[in-house]
Amino acid sequence: MKRLLLVNLSLVLVVLFTTSCEKAEEELSFDQTLIIGKWKSGTLFERYDSDKSGATWDTADDVTEAEGQEFTWTIEIDQLEQIHIIENGGLVPKVYTLTILTASTLAYEDDFGSVKTFSKQ
Repeated sequence: MKRLLLVNLSLVLVVLFTTSCEKAEEELSFDQTLIIGKWKSGTLFERYDSDKSGATWDTADDVTEAEGQEFTWTIEIDQLEQIHIIENGGLVPKVYTLTILTASTLAYEDDFGSVKTFSKQ
């Protein structure tokens, strides 16, 4: 009898100490169709096409849209992934956390806390 009581008490304690009082953070989900188009942040431009391809270029480096760095992109929940296609055939993945995606504003943050905010052109 003591053993059964001890087992039940142990189970109750485990349940009490593994239950959190805080609500789980809701994951943000973004409408992927809103990202389609050309975006500008200062002299930096990014273009997202409906076929999940795109390009990035910086006019401060005297680079035009036609010369831009090509990439493919995906959005999963709040993660924007760009896979840059290097001229020699290499692929460079870059992952960002979307913070804003509306019809006129795009903002994302990298793993180092650097935030970029774009406006649609």
